[in-house]
Amino acid sequence: MITYNTAALLFPAISLIMLAYTNRFLALAALVRSLHAKYLEHNKGGVLKGQIGNLRYRLNLLRHMQGMGVLSFIACITCMYGIYLDNTLIAEISFASSLLFFTVSLVISFIEIQLSNKALELELSDMDDHRKKSTNKNEE
Repeated sequence: MITYNTAALLFPAISLIMLAYTNRFLALAALVRSLHAKYLEHNKGGVLKGQIGNLRYRLNLLRHMQGMGVLSFIACITCMYGIYLDNTLIAEISFASSLLFFTVSLVISFIEIQLSNKALELELSDMDDHRKKSTNKNEE
């Protein structure tokens, strides 16, 4: 049987993950603004175009992550309400739903982290290319 304590365990976990998602969003927003300034300034091709596509997709994933987190929170609240009403069926279904939404949110987060690493690799490879070009010019 589900008790208040069982459902209450999800509240801090969901709250923390939502805070992490918000921080991730703020970091991505800053990056988008920085890339926008760089785009307007001079570089309109190559790595920048790849980064823009990557960021657009990551922002979309972040929206879904946050949405699943919110649904998880709502389902957890519904579970608490089911417990309050002493309705085991509502409590169990909503608790299972909350766990499912939370899991989906974390899976999407994992995918977004992989894309973030790809974006950093793109930046590093671009810096390597510039370093190699400048090394070759110095050797000539």
